[in-house]
Amino acid sequence: MPAPAAFVPFRNPAFRLLWVGTLVSNIGGWVQSTGAGWLMTSLSPSPVMVSLVQAASLLPVFLLALPAGALADIMDRRRFLLITQFWILGCALLLCALTAAGLLGPWGLLALTFCIGIGAAANFPAFGATTPELVVREDLVQAIVLNAMGFNLARAIGPALGGLVLGWAGAELAFALNAACFLYLITALFLWKRAPETVTMPREKLLDAMESGVRFVLASPVMRGIIIRAALPHFAGSAVWGLLPLVVRFRLGLGPSAFGLMLGAMGVGAVVAGFFLPALRNRLSRSGVVVFCSCGVGFSMILLALSTHPAPAGLAMLLYGASWLGMTSTLSASAQLAARPWVRARVIGLYQVATFGSLALGSTLGGVGGALIGLPETLAAFGVASIVLSVLVRHLPMDAAPVAPPLAPAHPEPVPEAPAAELLPLLQGDEARLLESVRYAVPPASREAFLATMAEVRGVRLRAGAIVWRLYEDVAHPERYVELWAVRSWTDHLREQSRLSDGDHAVLAAATAFQQEGTAAQAERFVQLPV
Repeated sequence: MPAPAAFVPFRNPAFRLLWVGTLVSNIGGWVQSTGAGWLMTSLSPSPVMVSLVQAASLLPVFLLALPAGALADIMDRRRFLLITQFWILGCALLLCALTAAGLLGPWGLLALTFCIGIGAAANFPAFGATTPELVVREDLVQAIVLNAMGFNLARAIGPALGGLVLGWAGAELAFALNAACFLYLITALFLWKRAPETVTMPREKLLDAMESGVRFVLASPVMRGIIIRAALPHFAGSAVWGLLPLVVRFRLGLGPSAFGLMLGAMGVGAVVAGFFLPALRNRLSRSGVVVFCSCGVGFSMILLALSTHPAPAGLAMLLYGASWLGMTSTLSASAQLAARPWVRARVIGLYQVATFGSLALGSTLGGVGGALIGLPETLAAFGVASIVLSVLVRHLPMDAAPVAPPLAPAHPEPVPEAPAAELLPLLQGDEARLLESVRYAVPPASREAFLATMAEVRGVRLRAGAIVWRLYEDVAHPERYVELWAVRSWTDHLREQSRLSDGDHAVLAAATAFQQEGTAAQAERFVQLPV
């Protein structure tokens, strides 16, 4: 009997192995997070301090996701992931030991939560970029959905388990359980037989890799739209994460087990929503799904703000979990599909800089609001903001527009001459900047259409690695144009050629199609001299 469509990616053994490993580690992470949040209500019950636990776990992603993504792109990814898991394991064991010895204060808890967050910051972009390696291309979208479902399944199990462990044996056992879960993931990573990489040129330096990742996002309207549309509702929806322990303890008058069950209800709602998302996507575009689910997040927060009994509060958490999964998984899938393989971990890192930074800021401001104006008022205000912001940014793009076919008659992309033998040592030094140019001759009647196409060419060049791009028009002969762009080195020029997609080549072909009949566009390359 064939497996349901939702589970088809499990036919890939490597994906199945690491999916289970990340599920177990995420369960441990939620147990740790539940224990830390509840422990802070005893060490320092201030709303600001409790919300800072959430901020301390999220802030490292905001600070480190981009360099972590760059490292994941330029290092062996399996080795990089193993290093991060051992870091988290060490921090979890130290947290457990200090708690058991009674030596942990509120600021020590925040510091170790921050250190564990450093490991998580390194994990997220690396694991996100690893998914396309684990499945065949036709399984990729559903694999991303399964990753989101696994995360939320852990969110259903982990907090409930954490609440039970807290009530039974205290926070130190919750922290020890987290360490054991990461040992399982480390074992799975050792068992993963990653295909060896074929490296044809020197790897990028860390700062250069970070810079090229930022340029790719800035030159991609789709990625910019996805990141903005993710950051705003993440900010508005984050108040729940920081204020829920206080709502459960002081507004509902319940204990740690109930807190775990509330978080578990959120996870259950997310898992259930995962099975209904395909039907929702059949009715709505990805943009429509994000708006619909963001509004659901807002309504659930308003319901939680009005709740004084566990039943409506639990219903609010179910709705919140379902809406949160729909919003976040759709945005995450869009980001991974929009990113090119060579820059995927960096793009995911930048996406997470925006989303986790928004979560940290929103969680902190939620704690300040809870202290100043009260818990229900703060939750309601953030809920309204989630609805309003999602509607305001609904027109930002999330999917790449189809590339128009080249205008007839099509001209081939110009090919520059090979480098002169006497300049090869200068090029191989990898220290001299390279200036590239293409000269066009375009009929005056086609000027406006040509300039519109060159605006797309600019994005192609910048996404592929250009550090500057310009288009000039001959003041004596308006039909003549020269396109200039610079890359850092000859090696970057070679990388540039390998980074162009089929859509990029179609855009470049569309530009050369404006060339006057009987002429050909001319490509040249110039190396900067040490004068």
